[in-house]
This record gives sequence, C-alpha cells and structure tokens, in this order.
Amino acid sequence: MSPNKTTTLRAVLLGAAFFLLAAGAQAAIPIQHWTLANGARIYLAATDALPIVDVQIDFDAGSRRDPPAQSGLAGVTAEMVEKGIRASGSEPAMDQNALGEAWADLGAEFNVGAGADRTSITLRSLADPVLLNKAVRLAAREIGEPAFPDAIWQRERERLNAAIREANTKPATAAGRAFAQAVYGDHPYGQDTTEATLARIDVAAMRQRWEQLIVPCRAKLSIVGAVTRAQAESIANELLSRLPASPAGCPPLPVVPEVAPLAAAKEQRIPFASAQSHVVIGEPGYKRTDPDHFALTLGNYILGGGGFVSRLTEQVREKRGLAYSVYSGFSPGLHAGAFRVAFQTRPDQADQAVKVAREVVAQFVADGPTAAELKAAKDNLIGGFPLLLDSNRKLVGNVANIAWNDLPLDYLDTWTARMNAVTAADVKAAFARKLQPERMVTVIVGGKP
Repeated sequence: MSPNKTTTLRAVLLGAAFFLLAAGAQAAIPIQHWTLANGARIYLAATDALPIVDVQIDFDAGSRRDPPAQSGLAGVTAEMVEKGIRASGSEPAMDQNALGEAWADLGAEFNVGAGADRTSITLRSLADPVLLNKAVRLAAREIGEPAFPDAIWQRERERLNAAIREANTKPATAAGRAFAQAVYGDHPYGQDTTEATLARIDVAAMRQRWEQLIVPCRAKLSIVGAVTRAQAESIANELLSRLPASPAGCPPLPVVPEVAPLAAAKEQRIPFASAQSHVVIGEPGYKRTDPDHFALTLGNYILGGGGFVSRLTEQVREKRGLAYSVYSGFSPGLHAGAFRVAFQTRPDQADQAVKVAREVVAQFVADGPTAAELKAAKDNLIGGFPLLLDSNRKLVGNVANIAWNDLPLDYLDTWTARMNAVTAADVKAAFARKLQPERMVTVIVGGKP
C-alpha cells in the first residue's frame, strides 16, 4: 500500500470512529433487506458519511459440517482460499504474493475465515468507484476461482501440525478439549482438529467442499457504507458471479442434530505438570435465537461476565484469594453453545475453588439477581452500547449478526428498550430454564495423579 493511500485510509477510519460513535448514541442506521434472483439475501446499512464500504458474506459452511474424520476442513479450506487464484480466460493466475501486492495497491482488505457455524468472507475498500470496482472484481476472483495449491497446503499442514503439538503441551488445551468432549459428546461442536484429521484432508476435499457449500443461493451479504441500494446489488452480484450456479431450488443442507442436554454431573481430573490447575465448569447453554437472550446476557454479566463487579470474582478472588481471575460466559450459536465458568488456581486449592464456584452458580440460578445488581448491569451494558457501533467494521458485524440469525431488522434500534425491559424475575426464570447446576461437567487439569 502506498504511503498516500495508507494516510488516507487511516484518516477516514479515524473520522469514522467519531461519527459512528455519535450516530450510535442516537439511533442505528436503518437496514434494508432484499433477495437477489440467484437467492442471495442482502442486508444494507447505507451511510454516506464516510467513503468506506465493508462487506461480509456468510455461508452455512462452518466446522459443524466437517466430517468427523476430517475435523478442521472448514478452517483450512477458508485459509487456503487466500493462497492463490487460478487463471481464467485472459486473466492470469495469481499466487499468494501477487494477491497481497494487489490488495495493497488497492488499499483494500480481503479475508476468509471459518467458525463453528459459518464461513465468512470480508471485504473492505474505500468507496472511490475506481478502487471499489477493482476491489470487488479481485474479491470475486478469490471467491469463485481459488487455486488451492497443493504445495502450499503441504507446507501449511506442517505448520498447523507444529502448532497442534505446541498447544498439546499446555494445560489449557487439555482442559478445553476435555470440556468440549464432555459437554457436546458426538455433536460437531465438540470435534477436535488433530494431526490425524489434518492428514486426511487434501486439496481435492477443500475444492469439493467449497464448490458444494459456497453457492449464491446460500449467501447472506451484509453491506455497510457509502453505497446506494443499486450499487449494493451490483456489488453483491459481482462478488458471487464466479461461483457455480446454485442448485435447482437451493435444497436445504442436511440437518445437524441439536446438542443433547447432560443427563448427570461429571467430573474429570487430568494430571498435568503445571504450576496452576485449569478448571472449566459448565453445560450446553442456548441457541442464539432463544428469546431469553437478553435476560441471559444481563444475568451473566452479574454472575461472572462483569469482571471485578461479578459475583464469581467477589467470592472466588476477592473474599478467598483462590484465583486471580474467574469468569462465566455463554457461547450461543445455531445450536446450544456451552455455558462455562473458567479459572486457574493452585492445585492444592482446586477443590475449594471448584466448590465455591459451583455454590455461586447454584445460588444465582436459585435466587436470581438483586435489583441493585440488575440496575448496575443495565447501566454498564446499555451505556456501552454505542461502542458496539463506533466503526464500520463493528457495524457490519452487527448487521451480519442480524442477517445470520434472522433477527428483526430494527434489532439495533430496539436493543436498549429490550434490555431495559428485563426484570430480575426474567433473569431468574431464564437461568432456571437454561442451567442445571447439579448436572454440570467439571474438568480439572493439573496436579498429581
């Protein structure tokens, strides 16, 4: 990227932060939604205050669709999309270095990544028509014509294997793996990427996966920035233009089963030569579309998500000095992502710390929050809401969240009112519906056998 382009983009981004922070404090930018002829769904938040355009395209192609024997396929496929594009007509092939230089010359950014539920493609460009058109054209080539070079994959697989071996020397890895397997069982959320699963992945599998799952009719495009509806539609059509045609009628993908609730409590102790014991306690939580989301968000802030003002911190750290930090959190997705409490403690204090943490969770589920706790949580979360919208990047992430989870288009406008409407009784009832402290999994890694 040239110095002039770098300076211009930084100046624009700085202005964006101030403008969107002010705008977010008043009202969210209206979101338009429509469906293209190819079945792709568009969500547009148009604002001409800054000359920036951000695009996020989401597909139902996360790791939940990985074959168990090829766990990690979604992630490595997404990574390899950026390693080169094949030749097409008069357009030459481009390797990873050529692509990097091309994006730098445009002053634009392009990324592909995969999570548990979705594969996401992001594009950021200045709104200047010449630069934007070139950026969209190049992005369309990466999306529709990835090369999946085998030599690069062999190198990347070795790098990933080395990273896995390194991670396996850490107690946090053992704790996370054991917890996921205990909470999710056979559900894809609990799959683990290993050297063995990577060995079963080749570029043919990546190419097949990309062609089968990354099709226009399954795309959700979120666009934020200085574009009109007509321009947004043109951008969307161009970005998807080089993908294979959507299957007739866009048949639904195979159903992924739901996460099964736990039948009974389970405790797993894993010896590990470490100075600290790593502890994770939890169970399946809730899906993102659950109507209890607001009550659970507020309640978790009080229980363990609010840092030094949370009950877990007060009881585990402040009163007893059993851990430097302790937190709780939900991870809702298309399925019931885990609720977890996590902390590190001295091995000789692990049993006491676990007992206290369990008691705090059980008491909160039984009694709910106090009026003062709920007010403080609302003040903090609602007061910080504008910070969720203070940049184009954050705004497109919020629009993509609405698109992915089929939330109401006025979700950001009504967010504060819905938070304010939650009562202490709502929080108590929501936690009683979602958590069963007597059935939770407890994983303790560290200490002697």
